[in-house]
Amino acid sequence: MNLTPTEMDRLTIFTAAEMARRNKALGIRLSHPEAIALLTDEVMLAARRDMPYAQIRDMASRLLTTDDVEPGVAEMIPMVYIECAFAEGTKLLVLFEPISIGNLPLSETSYPGEIFTPDDDITFFEDGPSVTIDVVNTADRDVQVRSHTHFFETNRQLEFDRDKAWGMKLDRPAGMGVRFEPGVVKSVRLVAIAGGRVVQGQAGLVNGHLDAEGAKQRGLTEARARGYKGA
Repeated sequence: MNLTPTEMDRLTIFTAAEMARRNKALGIRLSHPEAIALLTDEVMLAARRDMPYAQIRDMASRLLTTDDVEPGVAEMIPMVYIECAFAEGTKLLVLFEPISIGNLPLSETSYPGEIFTPDDDITFFEDGPSVTIDVVNTADRDVQVRSHTHFFETNRQLEFDRDKAWGMKLDRPAGMGVRFEPGVVKSVRLVAIAGGRVVQGQAGLVNGHLDAEGAKQRGLTEARARGYKGA
C-alpha cells in the first residue's frame, strides 16, 4: 500500500483523534493537540460524507466544551482552518471559537499564552542615537523593508543618504516594517542597532562589527561599486 503525503497526514490526524476520543470517553480532559485533532478529524469525515458546509460548522461547534479540555485550551484555539475533501473538490472550512463554554468555571486569573502588560504606555527606542532621512524608491515596484534590516544595506534602488544610515535600523517593533512605493518620497526615523553591533549576511556590505576601524568606509566603497543609490 503506497500512501501519498496527504494520506499520511490524514492518517496522523485520525490516530491523534482516536486517542482524543478515548481520553474524552474516560473523562480525561484534552490537551491542545488532542482537541485540534478531534475537531479536524470529525470535520474532514463529515465532508467525506457530503454533509453541507453550514451543517458541518454547526456540528463542529457542538463537539467540545471547556468541560472537555484542559484549562486554557479553549483560549488557545480562537479558530481552526481545515482543508476538506468535498464531493465537488477541496474547500477551506474555518471554525471560529470552536470550543464552547461548559459548566466548569474559566480561570479568573490567567491562561496559557496570555500577555501581561504594564498599565503605562510602552515606548520603543526613546534613547540612543537616531536620524530621520528621506527615502525614494526609484524602482518600478514596491519595496518592503523589515524592522531588523541594516538600513544601509537595503535594496539598491532605494535612494537615500546611506552614510547616515550606517549602523541603523527602522524605528519599528520587531516584525514590523515600512513599504516604499515607486517614486514616493517617504521620511523614516532610524535608530542605532544595539547589542553586539555585528551584522552578518544581508547584502554582504558589512559582515563584521559595525564600529570596526574602516568598516563604514569599506562598506560605502563596496556599495558604490555595486550601484547602491545614495552611497
